[in-house]
Amino acid sequence: MTKSPKMPNRRVTPVQLCALMPAGEPWQFQTAKACLSEVLRRVRTEGPQRIARHGGREGAVIVAEEQYDRLIRKSRQPKSLVQFFRQSPLVGADLDLERNRSDD
Repeated sequence: MTKSPKMPNRRVTPVQLCALMPAGEPWQFQTAKACLSEVLRRVRTEGPQRIARHGGREGAVIVAEEQYDRLIRKSRQPKSLVQFFRQSPLVGADLDLERNRSDD
């Protein structure tokens, strides 16, 4: 009986594993943890990256800092002019709002 030639060990390195992740698919938590640099690179090149944990029941989305800043700025904007004035630090201040008509 002849022995078959021994095949070289073809283990997948973490870097190769990161590159094999299909675009648009959620990252499993452990894979994302091991491939954080690749996750961050894809955030910049492909957009937000979803990370799933426990079969997708828990998750998070990583977005680029610029996108996060836009979202935060937008969420803090008043919805209306009335809301803007209600949130003003001058609410309740005793202001004299009478117009001086002598300059007319």
